[in-house]
Amino acid sequence: MKLITISGLDGSGKSTQIDMLKNYFESQNKKVFYFHAIEFGIAKKIVEFRNKYCLICKMTGKCKTKKKKSVTRANFFQIILRRIFLMIDILRFKKLSKKLELSGHDFILSDRYFYDSIINIYYLRNSSKKIRCENFIKIPDIAIYLETDPEIIMSRDRKPDQGIEYLKTKKRLYDDKYSSWNMKLINGNQEKEIVFEDIKELIS
Repeated sequence: MKLITISGLDGSGKSTQIDMLKNYFESQNKKVFYFHAIEFGIAKKIVEFRNKYCLICKMTGKCKTKKKKSVTRANFFQIILRRIFLMIDILRFKKLSKKLELSGHDFILSDRYFYDSIINIYYLRNSSKKIRCENFIKIPDIAIYLETDPEIIMSRDRKPDQGIEYLKTKKRLYDDKYSSWNMKLINGNQEKEIVFEDIKELIS
């Protein structure tokens, strides 16, 4: 079983490429598992639990209907909590990987892998100093960095609500770290079909 991950800026096209890759492998009768680090995360599970059982949610519906804003700031305690949750998620994923391998899956395709979560922590604490949980990440068979210019992203129909300065700062973090994480660089500024052909060539 191979683990293939695509990382990059918000709006760079990660989800689109993972979806295309999933369809491509399934057309070859491969057994594929789609993984999304945020959706898998224990923090997401806690929010879902709160929304399901919170009395305020049940009586007013406010928790469920309130639009979620992207996080661009965090205090010291919130950053520590993110690091703890990330470590738990990394260990949970290793257990999941073993289970999927035993069940005969050919691929795990990851949109927003743990590298993206680490970049978010770097951004929030304004430092790219290595954190301990990086040492425990399951190393992908192929890790892709979809390098996309912030200006290109902001010109697309679906653009992140955090704004261009946020994207520029995160791009500097990705550019600084991707080679040390052994990521293969793919130009995300191209049309999605061309990007996909580049990805297929890389994984072949």
